[in-house]
Amino acid sequence: MNDNTQRIEQFRAEVADMRLRDPATGLDRLLVKLGVVGLVTGLGFGVAAWFISHGTRNPLQQRDALVVAVLGLTIAVVGGALFVKGAMAQFLRFWMARLCYEQQAQADRLAASLPPPGNGHDEHLARH
Repeated sequence: MNDNTQRIEQFRAEVADMRLRDPATGLDRLLVKLGVVGLVTGLGFGVAAWFISHGTRNPLQQRDALVVAVLGLTIAVVGGALFVKGAMAQFLRFWMARLCYEQQAQADRLAASLPPPGNGHDEHLARH
């Protein structure tokens, strides 16, 4: 257990040496929030456009409702893209940190399983 805690502290120190920005205060969280707002706003525009277009027989007003509907669709698509980008960035950052940690642990296990240098195995490997 102590070895695991030591490895975690070493990993934190290595991440601090990389001078990466803190994801908790980053742009990704803002993008997720903006994406949700865009999705809700786009849906609101679409519903409003439906009521506008069905509340009149005036073709000019119905065409205006079509413009509002297309604007709502655009806002929803952009909001969805921002949401996916922010969510994926958070997930991939966590995944990359986990991958680095697991590879370091695997390298440590591999190094521990190899025989120490200078005990005769090097000469045997050099001959082949």
